[in-house]
Amino acid sequence: MKFKNCVFVLFIFGCLFKIKAQQLPVSYQLGEQYHDRYKYSNLLAISEDGHGGTILVRSYYTGMVLKPKGYFIEHYNKDLELIAEYNYKLKGPDFVNAFVKNGQLHMLLLEYNTKKESYDYVVHRSSITNYDFTQQTILCIPSKEVVTPLDHNYYDRKFSSLFTSSVFFNEAKTAFVISSQFRTEEGDKHFMYLFDTALNKLMEHDFSQEIEEKIYGFEHMVISPDQKQVYLIGKAFFRKKRFQTTDRRFQYELVQMSKNGLKTQHFDDVGKFSESLKPLLLGDKLLCVGFYADRKDNRYNGLAYFDIDPLKLTVNSKKYHPFSQQFMEDKYGRSEKLEVKNLIFKNLSVNSENDILYNAEEYFVTSGMQDGGAGTRIKIDRYHYNDIVSAKLTANGEMVWARNINKAEVTQGDGAYASYSSYAEGDNTYFVISTAAENPQLLTGERLIFKQGLGRNRNVFAICLDKKGQISYDKIIDDKEARLPLMVSMPLINKSEGKLLFYAKRGSRKQLVKVIIEPVVPSAVGSRK
Repeated sequence: MKFKNCVFVLFIFGCLFKIKAQQLPVSYQLGEQYHDRYKYSNLLAISEDGHGGTILVRSYYTGMVLKPKGYFIEHYNKDLELIAEYNYKLKGPDFVNAFVKNGQLHMLLLEYNTKKESYDYVVHRSSITNYDFTQQTILCIPSKEVVTPLDHNYYDRKFSSLFTSSVFFNEAKTAFVISSQFRTEEGDKHFMYLFDTALNKLMEHDFSQEIEEKIYGFEHMVISPDQKQVYLIGKAFFRKKRFQTTDRRFQYELVQMSKNGLKTQHFDDVGKFSESLKPLLLGDKLLCVGFYADRKDNRYNGLAYFDIDPLKLTVNSKKYHPFSQQFMEDKYGRSEKLEVKNLIFKNLSVNSENDILYNAEEYFVTSGMQDGGAGTRIKIDRYHYNDIVSAKLTANGEMVWARNINKAEVTQGDGAYASYSSYAEGDNTYFVISTAAENPQLLTGERLIFKQGLGRNRNVFAICLDKKGQISYDKIIDDKEARLPLMVSMPLINKSEGKLLFYAKRGSRKQLVKVIIEPVVPSAVGSRK
């Protein structure tokens, strides 16, 4: 929540190819700085307004003991100028997502209805030119009230015994799936629903029979262009009461939802256990790409690729690519017996030749104790955003390259300031990071290191992986210009214009920052003099 609570340590960028600072085709535009009345807040959603402008939704906190008091909405025009603000004083509901459609802001919230004893999905809707919110309940699920009804963290599941729910939007935000597990007098239930963003319910399916043996924690979703097929993928946790130390407690499964019902498919082979898979619709093909382990633990051994029949869910072909020696030296240098762990997907894209470009991040949570004052000790969670893993596969699943970019970040506060954003342009993959380091240092083996700087401000760097997996980098915004830290992991991406829009905030100051990535021609990237 507070940027000053974000302990930002960003270091080590490594590779084996020749690495040097280059003039990348990346530029930027800084919006005007504005005063902000709420020092403590979280950015929840950022959307296009349909006219070149931007709508942002934040939750804000006030009081001696900080508590959420409502939602603050900001409207910027195409020139990054703030044109309107609105304070929606609403306390209690869990925020799910927000989007703009037909000139109206839609905020999807999960509320507990004490009179009906149900969890209600409610859309709060208003024009973005004259704020006057109305409400529409789209789904009611009978349940007793629980502490954490909305499953925010898809990678560290803690299922409630009474009620837990997740919501997944497709990338274009034209539809969304609600997955809810709850308990009734008849037993545990699991239902899944598909809505379009006109708030029409397109599908409803009872998935309860499957959860007699497994509990599902979905992570990703894709929808066919005609919205007749929905594919969700995630971990299916076995319900066995006891496990041996060598047992694997989950397997990745793909679930297809259509008007004909539900189908499932799992991917594990003998000695090959799928990890962090993500679905992709590529023409008439359904692909699942990710990682695999050769043991029943959380270590990763390479890249996995599955070609799936989109109707039958049968596996047409599968390919496994072990991490190369080059990849491991990217990550660890010449060290031996080191392992790859805790990878989660960040982005997946396809270039004009149907090559698959995807990247992941090493993410995990640790806990510790710290002084809470007056002789007390309190437990705190630390969120680690470490190495970037990027890979390129052909449409048929052959590996072109895999690279590791070393970094380490840890935060106790707002994760929006940590991690990175990525963008694919042609054969190139760009990463935008924020760090207090002034310049990287070149170490033995042509490995780069970004040492932590002493200033509060942050430099913004762009890193490029080209079609051969070669790395170049450039400082695109100096810390003397970027006076406010960017929420670098929450961009609004406009692919048609090659633009990434970032929200920057510290204390009572805020602004928008636009990063523009131009299409690359072979001669466009050259060494700096």
